[in-house]
Amino acid sequence: MTTRSLPDYARADIARVVAFALQEDIGDGDITAQLIPESAQAQATILTREDAVMCGAPWAEEVFRQLGGVDVRWHAGEGERLAAGTVFCTLSGNTRRILTGERTALNFLQTLMATATSARRYADAVAGTRVTVLDTRKTLPGLRAAQKYAVLCGGCENHRLGLYDAFLIKENHITACGSITAAIEQARRVAADKKIIIEVENLDELREAAALTPDQIMLDNFTPEMLAEAMSLAPHSALEISGNRTLDDVAALPDSRPLYLSSGALTKHCQAVDLSLRLQGTA
Repeated sequence: MTTRSLPDYARADIARVVAFALQEDIGDGDITAQLIPESAQAQATILTREDAVMCGAPWAEEVFRQLGGVDVRWHAGEGERLAAGTVFCTLSGNTRRILTGERTALNFLQTLMATATSARRYADAVAGTRVTVLDTRKTLPGLRAAQKYAVLCGGCENHRLGLYDAFLIKENHITACGSITAAIEQARRVAADKKIIIEVENLDELREAAALTPDQIMLDNFTPEMLAEAMSLAPHSALEISGNRTLDDVAALPDSRPLYLSSGALTKHCQAVDLSLRLQGTA
């Protein structure tokens, strides 16, 4: 059961990531699983021990597809809120393969559910406002696409996927280029079709950037007073708020125009959801 379709960037990545994770865990063979008769069959359930947002079914399902011999049934859709104690998946099939895939499947689920749950807290905090919450590139190595998908399941949106799909000109790039103006002008020469986002740290930098109308201006650690003034200084560029923002700050953001709020916390400050797989017996 799925309530959200996979974006192309995630769909293309699943088989490779799962294959790596299985090889990492299994190596040249699961010796503990060999204690069980090769033909044994069993059923198992997966439940959450805490409230969470469902996410990661495609990755967990791919684990058992690659192992073979296990049927997977989902009882909740991606993005659905789950109460503690909810059984959201049933496995049936070869006992050895259920147990071999258990930890890898749960690792994907616990991480992606944690990310989706974190994102849902932010999405709930900005509900009814003109703020859109964006993720960042502060993701687990190898799980960029998976965590970005989890952010969508939680109700937030994606920033750029990597270093290739948009310019994000930050303090060190500006220093290396010589100025904000030089950096933006060079970006347009390098790839005129790519989105340009530039970070500014004060109102003077904002004025310089706004004069060149980049697609988006990131306001780094702006105080409420600076933010209020910034709203009128860059009428032709989208504004993105970044830097040390908490859920408590969100409600106080200006509502006079649409805003983006980017937060690394969505993907790096989340704690794995406590899940359990319970084997029902073998035959």
